[in-house]
Amino acid sequence: MLNPIFCPASRARPPFAARLLAMLTAAWLGGCASLAVDGGFDAVQSATQSRIQKDVVWSRDDASRRQIQQRVDALLAQSPLDADTAVQLALLNNPGLQATFQSLGVAEADWVQARTLPNPGLTVGRLTRGDEEEWDGVLHLFLLQMLTMPMRGQIEQRLFEKTRTEVTLEVLRLAADTRKAFFTAVAAEQTVQYMRQAMEAAEAGAELGRRMAQVGNWSKLKQAREQAFHADTVLAAARAEQASVQARERLVRLLGLENGARLTLPQRLPALPAELPALPGLEQQALDQRLDLQMQRLAAEALADNLGLTRRTRLVNVLELGLVYSDSNVEPTQRGYELTFELPLFDWGQARVARAEAIYMQSVQRAAVLAVDARSQVREAYAAYRSQYDIARHYHDEVVPLQKRISAENLLRYNGMQIGVFELLADARVQIGSVNQAIVAQRDFWLAASDMQRVLIGPPDASRVTPVLSAPAFAAAGGH
Repeated sequence: MLNPIFCPASRARPPFAARLLAMLTAAWLGGCASLAVDGGFDAVQSATQSRIQKDVVWSRDDASRRQIQQRVDALLAQSPLDADTAVQLALLNNPGLQATFQSLGVAEADWVQARTLPNPGLTVGRLTRGDEEEWDGVLHLFLLQMLTMPMRGQIEQRLFEKTRTEVTLEVLRLAADTRKAFFTAVAAEQTVQYMRQAMEAAEAGAELGRRMAQVGNWSKLKQAREQAFHADTVLAAARAEQASVQARERLVRLLGLENGARLTLPQRLPALPAELPALPGLEQQALDQRLDLQMQRLAAEALADNLGLTRRTRLVNVLELGLVYSDSNVEPTQRGYELTFELPLFDWGQARVARAEAIYMQSVQRAAVLAVDARSQVREAYAAYRSQYDIARHYHDEVVPLQKRISAENLLRYNGMQIGVFELLADARVQIGSVNQAIVAQRDFWLAASDMQRVLIGPPDASRVTPVLSAPAFAAAGGH
């Protein structure tokens, strides 16, 4: 039925119908698209492995879910967990991450749909006039959609790559959040332990003051001070317990666990490194590796292609080819074709082009803003990383050893009856306070190190750190 329509008129130049058939044939050959086996997930796995050396698995069937559960059970059996194990556990078991992986399937389906030929339309009609009976049939082919299919496929391909980068960024974001939540939870539990020691010292001081006040060897003012310190310490310990529960539950949520019964954390934070590693070329490294910059570039490229498509189709927004067949019982059969298109009398497409240009330029400017922000965020993160290391190292090398030396000297003076038990208890409070501050400084260093790693691959975390009690009141209470 196509041969009478598209027969060539001359050998020198093929007619319009022949050229149109050639374009449709090319579109047909390029429209045989199918879904990939991996769904684009292999690139996410490779990016995760290269940046943080961790595995991710997309649980799309029962076999993969059983495999994930076996690995989760094996990781939870390790006691206690470390930061790297906690990150791996979250990447395998977090249900929100598995939901994020499904966006790959959506984006890939859109890409395949853009490369799939549209279904033709068929119109069938029956007309009668006296004894005459006429059957009409029209087969519609959406030419504009078919001719622009390669460009639309390129646009959806870039959007698919952008989605794949977004998924990778979400994986790395979860890893950074889990690492920070792990350090916060460990520091919170470690703080609770020292707060309990402080509460024991406060209880001993309050009880001793009460007994000495009963026999008349202690003034009511001093007794009230000891009781007030004990009350403040009990309140501070309760707040530390609450902060510890909050930090632990946040970690449990990120790990995707139903409860924290099988979660065993270490008693102490990891030791500080002997020295900080050299990190040259941080700004350029961030510009080359930041996934948010890559996503913005891909979005700008897709919008550039969309702008080109809009410019090419500004005058013709509807173009259809119809193959007509008409059969009658009294007249010869009629065959032919018809073209349907818009007449650009009122809408010349200027508004659509202007809108596409504005969206594209907006994307370009946002990419420039992200580049400026990335440089600044890297400098800020490194300054915090360096500063927190110096602070934590100062507590570790200077403050805590000095407090221990003072406590040892005071113990000798107490044994020599040069000071009383209350002076010894007050010194113990000061020492506990300095150790607690050292815990906070050590925690802040590991959080800054996590932020430093994160800012090199994506935007920093704007959420607040779970507060851990620093207990500055111990030093003030030591003078009572």
